[in-house]
Amino acid sequence: MEEPLVRPRSLTREAAGLRAGVPELPEYVDRLCALVERVDPLVHAFVPEPGRHDRLHARARELAARYPEPGGRPPLYGVAVGVKDIVHVDGLPTHGGSALPPGVLAGPQAVVVDRLLAAGALVAGKTVTAEFAASAPGPTRNPHHPGHTPGGSSSGSAAAVAAGLVPLAIGTQTVGSVIRPAAYCGVVGFRPTHGRIPMAGVIPNAPSFDTLGVFTADLAGAALAASLLCDDWWGGAGEQPSGGPAAPVLGVPDGTYLECAEPGALRAFEDRLDRLARAGLAVRRVELFPEFAEVRRQSQLINRFELARGHADWFARFGGLYRPETAASIRAGRGVEAGDRAAALRFRERLRERVAAAEAAAGVDLWLAPSATGGAPEGLHGTGDAVMSLPWSFLGRPALSLPAGRTPQGLPLGLQVIGAAGEDEHLLARSALLEAVSAEVQEVRKP
Repeated sequence: MEEPLVRPRSLTREAAGLRAGVPELPEYVDRLCALVERVDPLVHAFVPEPGRHDRLHARARELAARYPEPGGRPPLYGVAVGVKDIVHVDGLPTHGGSALPPGVLAGPQAVVVDRLLAAGALVAGKTVTAEFAASAPGPTRNPHHPGHTPGGSSSGSAAAVAAGLVPLAIGTQTVGSVIRPAAYCGVVGFRPTHGRIPMAGVIPNAPSFDTLGVFTADLAGAALAASLLCDDWWGGAGEQPSGGPAAPVLGVPDGTYLECAEPGALRAFEDRLDRLARAGLAVRRVELFPEFAEVRRQSQLINRFELARGHADWFARFGGLYRPETAASIRAGRGVEAGDRAAALRFRERLRERVAAAEAAAGVDLWLAPSATGGAPEGLHGTGDAVMSLPWSFLGRPALSLPAGRTPQGLPLGLQVIGAAGEDEHLLARSALLEAVSAEVQEVRKP
């Protein structure tokens, strides 16, 4: 795919310009719709929507009438946002990447959408998801290499930001569905602490893990979005995080977990670690998940149990409409006993205690790992391996993917940064130094 199609846009710069009236909203909407019409047939990031232009112009007129003075405009005044198609938006059907009747899946508008609209955003449209945020992929292509997956399940959201269709998109992560596609598409992905953004109005996959997240071109954009969407943000909505140590101590989780990454991805990761160490940051290696195979097993057990229970009614009525991959996971989940899930959740609590103890003993502020096992795999038949995100999602910790170089084939790689549960603000503030030192962020162009 031609390089001009990879044009991530700065959320902070775009939001500031729109609040100042540059461009005015009617012009902005016309540009947005023309861009979607020209680029999306190559990327397939958005669910097709008849009447998108008229809907967005109507919303733009409402915003302009409500906020005539630039000084009184909300933080995301007029900003176009993509919303993953398991998140309910009033006036837009929810398909969940499936063939089920949209009326069956309908529900009240999601809290996260309420917060976007309260901040002045325009919902540009629904973005493509793997079926029910599981593993059966949608049609989205990687903007960097169209023959490669963009990752999943938040494939459309990541690709929409990478291709410059929108400066902000909403995704969800159960295991690796924000961090991995962000890495594959060369953008920033932020998955907050589990529960930090309310999941009301979102079709569940596995509620013990499901977390809303954001995609942006850079860390500043992710921090702005997080401040508006997360509960009880330190400093208030719209405030960028600050504070925390100027030079955080970085932990590397050595062992079988890290060895899941491909050799090339590990070499690139070690190169990033060397750069950070040369910049004066302390890097400490810690054996963290000696029982990693058991972590994987318990995570899958919980996930399949909850997926099966969440889809029990729909699957009984419309099982023939489900994709084979999703149907197989649901059938496997039916075989998991409630007592086994309860035991797996107790295992998780013990693991949380052990990781926190190891973290404290080593004096680690942030953990680092590859965001994915390597660059985006070739083909659109799958969404890649989520294993590098798995333990952190299992623990419910906040995580961030920063662009961090490319493979020899030109496919983006990501650096995953993980913080302590509930300390999302510190994770974002401390990662600013990592972005400056280690991440090769793509050029961010003006809209």
